[in-house]
Amino acid sequence: MSNRPLAAAAGRSVPLLRAGLIAGIVLAAVAYPLAAVTGLGAKATAHAVEHKTNILRTAMPAETSYLYAPDGKTILTMFYEEYRQYTKLSDMSPNIQQAIVAAEDNRFYQHRGVDPKGVARAFVANTRSSGVSQGASTLTMQYVRMALRDSAQTPQEVQEAIQQTSLRKVKEMRMALDIEKELTKDQILERYLNSAYFGHRAYGIYAASQIFFSKTPATLTPVEAATLAGLVKSPSEYDPLSSDQKEATGRRNYVLDKMTQLGYLSPDAAAVAKSEPIRTRPTTPANDCAAISSAYNAWGFACDYVKNWWSAQPAFGENRLERMDKLRRGGYRIVLSLDPKVQAAAEKNVGAKDRVDSPFANGIVVAEPGTGRIKAMAVNRTYSLDVGENGPSSNPEADPKTKANYPNTVAPLLGGGTLPGYQAGSTFKMFPMLAALDAGMPLSTAFDSPYRYRSAVYDGWAPSNASGAMTGRQTMWSGFGKSVNTYFVQLEEKIGADRGVHLAEQLGLRWRTDVDKEQASPAKAKKWGAFTLGVSDATPLEMANAYAAIAADGRYCEAMPVNSITNRDGTPATYKTAGGIEREVAKPRCRQVVNADAARAATDAARCPTGDTPAKGSCGGWSTADSVRRTVGRPVAGKTGTTDSTRSAWFVGYTPELAAASFIADPDNPFNAVGDGQSQVPVNAVAQTLRDGLKGTPTRQFIPPSDAIVG
Repeated sequence: MSNRPLAAAAGRSVPLLRAGLIAGIVLAAVAYPLAAVTGLGAKATAHAVEHKTNILRTAMPAETSYLYAPDGKTILTMFYEEYRQYTKLSDMSPNIQQAIVAAEDNRFYQHRGVDPKGVARAFVANTRSSGVSQGASTLTMQYVRMALRDSAQTPQEVQEAIQQTSLRKVKEMRMALDIEKELTKDQILERYLNSAYFGHRAYGIYAASQIFFSKTPATLTPVEAATLAGLVKSPSEYDPLSSDQKEATGRRNYVLDKMTQLGYLSPDAAAVAKSEPIRTRPTTPANDCAAISSAYNAWGFACDYVKNWWSAQPAFGENRLERMDKLRRGGYRIVLSLDPKVQAAAEKNVGAKDRVDSPFANGIVVAEPGTGRIKAMAVNRTYSLDVGENGPSSNPEADPKTKANYPNTVAPLLGGGTLPGYQAGSTFKMFPMLAALDAGMPLSTAFDSPYRYRSAVYDGWAPSNASGAMTGRQTMWSGFGKSVNTYFVQLEEKIGADRGVHLAEQLGLRWRTDVDKEQASPAKAKKWGAFTLGVSDATPLEMANAYAAIAADGRYCEAMPVNSITNRDGTPATYKTAGGIEREVAKPRCRQVVNADAARAATDAARCPTGDTPAKGSCGGWSTADSVRRTVGRPVAGKTGTTDSTRSAWFVGYTPELAAASFIADPDNPFNAVGDGQSQVPVNAVAQTLRDGLKGTPTRQFIPPSDAIVG
């Protein structure tokens, strides 16, 4: 059945319509005298109206953004201020199209934006009441008001769009007349149904159908359609989800009667519909990361990283506020980069589901060399805003009421937020070694490495080794494999500590504490000898991505938590580079940081800590994590790291396919030592995750370094 009322078949001639329209404008001027003087007659107002009309021709309402699992089909959560998804008229049941016309503007198909009869009726009613007791808004005028509200850029513009003044009303009429010249009735009806507010944060018919009936607009019955159409007039008064449905039922029946009068429903069908109770099936749509289902709870940390990453992307606005507004209103389709197989392995191997009740956080991040895409993020915590059952913080300086970070937290313990991270220990030895190789020093560079070494370069600083067994002449292979502190202090002296610091920055590390910022500054970096021992804080996200660059032959790629981002129209979200080149936001952003041969040489040395065999040199007989090669079962490189008194322990490992960084530490209290007994925890987490995540995939070999860099 057509949406047009049967009574419209008789129609009226265009001249009569035009005459009625003119009469309506005259009545409007009488009904709203202020507008007659300052509104349509003012040149400035006319220009403003024309400008706003131009905006409304292309204006689209805010729309919910969706975060999908890597399959691009499974919805993990949504981001919205106003729950809304734009729906084409062809995807809506005729019942809702007819019901909204019957409820709000039964002469919608006869008028041209302003209804002369409605204006006359309102004029008479308002004159009798000496006020504004009745409006004369058509669907088109209501759409204009909603579109002005949705496209408003400032609070003042929002207020101007909804304020009850005669000037606003006449401007609205003028724009409605103009819009009807540009858009068809179906286009206006479609936009209206996607903009109307139905209550319970449901903006537009898609959201209303979901929230009240858990279905799509295409399947709405006459009873459901009439119920929803009746809400637009007063969502709170006619709310069918309230305990008393009397008002909602009365309003629904009114709409059904109107549908019958217009020929949309037969009297018998309307009678049957009116006899039925309103059967709602409410749904509360997921919103933000904390709403991710329990089946994907551990993915909440990756979701949170997506938000933090998004807030730093200039493509979505000039500042954090604008960017997050875009996320919640822009209608984006965001596909997460996690690999379900690798993620499951990571969750299992850090005890994300069964070892959450400990002050020591054991977390892991896995990155893909050559793209920077994050393939796994897991920590032994439950992602939840509810910290009511958490115990007190382990930090003795914290307020006694401060809650611990376990078992529940939404803190970005894995990186990507504002937390500084954790001291990463000897994993930092990679940076001065890589800087030395990139500067032309060979892998065979040797130093006599005593138990304790006093540095003249670093003002008498005298670090020692963890064991007397490290004493002797070491090369980069053996020095890295055994983690010989005194070897790396001498290597750092040769190249300059600032070169290692600068290289770490090029590989994505950021300094967040005041101490680290000061030491990394140009004025201090040359004397930051302790840098090579990992005294600064880092996050597993940073370390996984930095080591991934080495696995990718020195090509660093910014950490990327998504596979794709598409706009509401299905096109990829893009940004312009400083050079004016347009690029997709979700495409890898990579650059060569060190030459490929230097990176391959660093990898050759980094095979020593894992018990693997380097292609060119000797590891010196033993290493700090010699179980890793046996566990992973394929070529692997990496580095252990512990801090003073084993307050934290790390391992960063990589194959040609994946790079993973794991830590164990107390995020609440960095002085709460994890102890030597737990130093193997991150080693096992990385080794087992690489093993499980790569199971069934072809084994790839590392490319050996050239003879020239071996020395």
